[in-house]
Amino acid sequence: MINHPAGPPARPRVDLDDGTPPRPGRSLIPLPARRRSRLRSRPRLARLTVLLAAFVCAACGLVYELELVALGDYLLGDTVTQTSVVLSVMVFAMGLGSLLAKRLTRRPATAFALVECALALTGGLSVLALYSCWAWIGRYQAAMVILTCLIGILIGAEIPLLMTLIQRIRREDAGRAVADLFAADYVGALIGGLAFPFLILPLLGPGDGALLTGAVNAVAGAAVVLWLFREEPAPRIRRLLWAGCALVLALLAAAAVGSDPIERAARHALYGDQVRYATRSRYQEIVLTGPAEGPLRLYLDGRLAVCGPDEYRGSEGLVHPAMAAGPDARVLLLGGGDGLALREVLRHRGVRSVRLVDADPALPRLARTDPGLAALDGHSLDDPRVRTTAADPLAWLRGAPDEEYDVVLADLPAPSDGGPVKFHSQEFYGLAARLLAPGGRLAVRAGGDGGNGGNGGDSLWQIESGLRAVGLRTAPYAVDGSATADCRPGPPDAAQDFLLAAATPPPLTLAPDAPPPRALTPDTLRTSTTRLTALRPTHPPAPLTLLAPR
Repeated sequence: MINHPAGPPARPRVDLDDGTPPRPGRSLIPLPARRRSRLRSRPRLARLTVLLAAFVCAACGLVYELELVALGDYLLGDTVTQTSVVLSVMVFAMGLGSLLAKRLTRRPATAFALVECALALTGGLSVLALYSCWAWIGRYQAAMVILTCLIGILIGAEIPLLMTLIQRIRREDAGRAVADLFAADYVGALIGGLAFPFLILPLLGPGDGALLTGAVNAVAGAAVVLWLFREEPAPRIRRLLWAGCALVLALLAAAAVGSDPIERAARHALYGDQVRYATRSRYQEIVLTGPAEGPLRLYLDGRLAVCGPDEYRGSEGLVHPAMAAGPDARVLLLGGGDGLALREVLRHRGVRSVRLVDADPALPRLARTDPGLAALDGHSLDDPRVRTTAADPLAWLRGAPDEEYDVVLADLPAPSDGGPVKFHSQEFYGLAARLLAPGGRLAVRAGGDGGNGGNGGDSLWQIESGLRAVGLRTAPYAVDGSATADCRPGPPDAAQDFLLAAATPPPLTLAPDAPPPRALTPDTLRTSTTRLTALRPTHPPAPLTLLAPR
């Protein structure tokens, strides 16, 4: 015989508006009868509102993710690593957030409002926080992983809570509810992914774009759900939630007002007090420092690219040997938006036309308009022989017009100096070689100090392997001294390595139709090529390719 406890039987707890009991393991707080009747009166509108919130939250979540990837690319320059870290940590954290959300489903509207407020604040401030860590602390990667994990956990908690809210409005088959919810989520991610590169980044930049996204997230996520399910929390809790949402919006607005002073302070900490110009374009961060009379320093994504007193070393080394080895009437310059290599090209009297292809139009624009930089490059970009094209050099080569050039100059940093691998791949050199006229030459930067056993050695020979793989003969040479020695002293014997390539072995000499360069003489060219040729490995490394970039 089984004894039952005395008293009335326990009533099943109701969690949905239709009065059906919860399934085993669920313990949702019931909606008041008045609110259940309101949801029943317009269930389609209420359900559509929740799906709209899911749509907007998904768009915001993907924008946060892309902001972190873009900022990592700006600050560290390694797109593959930054993307891999952000995506893997984000996906893992989203799974963790989904598991943690199971503990929040008893009060899904309250929990969702708290999650969205936290996500809006964290994601909105993420870019400013990471930039500040990079500028003042130098622990950018650790901060990025922590912020990515936190954002991922909050994003992962959204779907379980939204699913619970949809079922509260109207009980339906789980498969249909999941299909609708994920459809809204995926379409929102699509819109966010397209809006980021074409709208948010060019118009607002990463910092302000993240702040605006956070504000939209707070309104669409927390406010919409709090309004729709406003009877779930007690009046006091409801007022606190509304106050919290308003506080998040106020903090994001204050951060938007203070973002420019924060960036200026961070740049001063990094680059000193004489910052003349600073911008973050779609492609890179550009900072120019120093007085108008010099010396100027140009930083691209935090990398010192130009140091006024020494910049001529790299520009002369790239240009003059290539221009002296044959005809030089038609020149193609890939990169070099600062106009410094172009200045050296135009010193040769035989030049009739130059096409400059640089991905970022902001850099040539700065080189034209800044008095100090324009004086340094000799106003070369204003020369009527020059045509500028704003395009990625690799993409431009892929669809280049049917033209031939006597000289092709790749003024692009080598991988050992922080340059993208794609600009030194076998595919890149093959496309560039197609544009060479009979007797044409191709000159490229090959890294720093490879001939003295430095870290640039592998880069030099890998680049040479890529040039030889497309049927070109090569001549390595070096220019003594670093192009940034006065601004960032290096080893006393530092050198810059270059490669000159052509269909037949190219001679290394200097042309008589241009002023003698300061960093080169015929003797130093012959000496450097003899030294580097003796150091060429017996078994050269494999060339860099787009599918094997290491």
